[in-house]
Amino acid sequence: MTGRVTLVGGGPGREDLLTLAAVRALAQADVVLYDRLAPHECLAELAPHAELIDVGKRPGHHAVPQAEIEALLVKHASAGRHAVRLKGGDPYVLGRGSEEVLACHLAGLRVEVVPGVTSAVAVPGAAGIPLTHRGVSHLFTVVSGHASLTDAELGHLAGLDGTIVVLMGVNSLPSLTAGLARHGMSAQMPVAIIERGFHPDQRTTIGDLADIVFAAGRAHVTSPAIVVVGEVVRLAHDGDASAAELMQRAAGFAAVAP
Repeated sequence: MTGRVTLVGGGPGREDLLTLAAVRALAQADVVLYDRLAPHECLAELAPHAELIDVGKRPGHHAVPQAEIEALLVKHASAGRHAVRLKGGDPYVLGRGSEEVLACHLAGLRVEVVPGVTSAVAVPGAAGIPLTHRGVSHLFTVVSGHASLTDAELGHLAGLDGTIVVLMGVNSLPSLTAGLARHGMSAQMPVAIIERGFHPDQRTTIGDLADIVFAAGRAHVTSPAIVVVGEVVRLAHDGDASAAELMQRAAGFAAVAP
């Protein structure tokens, strides 16, 4: 009997941000392959009948190569099991979920994809930073920090006049900021780095395009972190403003909005 595969977006890392569909899939799982950024502290409770396999990738160290993860999914599902692949964020937002789906389809396996709350939106929100705001930014672009951007890509990003969100952007921060500045982005453009979103030790480091690399060094910023570049950062500043302060800032922007 052939089993099935469910790719589950685990959201930004907190169990209570899992969707109902994600919780149901885990409860029905025979085996769960999970990442370090997925909510896994309570997996034994969420997936009480499942074998739990840590395939977590860490910066500079892939515990299990991607091809082997795909082979494990195919192996377990082909043996008649319900294999759940639990990933951080959303499987289709810079998560290689489509590669795993294709591998399963090539093996003739049924695959369901359960969307997750993407950290690209949720983590800036946890720091009080909206990605769009009337009169400030009407678009945002999500970029991977793992690969260097081409000069043409940097030029396009600098010219969009919107919010830029970089996932895993700590290591690429120097080249990103230098490239955006080279293509005309203001040196005073605010930048936020949010580390360990939704965890008790979440921290936001604020600077501008000209000094954020130095600010990150002084603060000893480390991954996992999300970088936000754009005027929307001014709406929350340090991520700890009170609701009244945030409303006051938002009202100030709205007053000059067209």
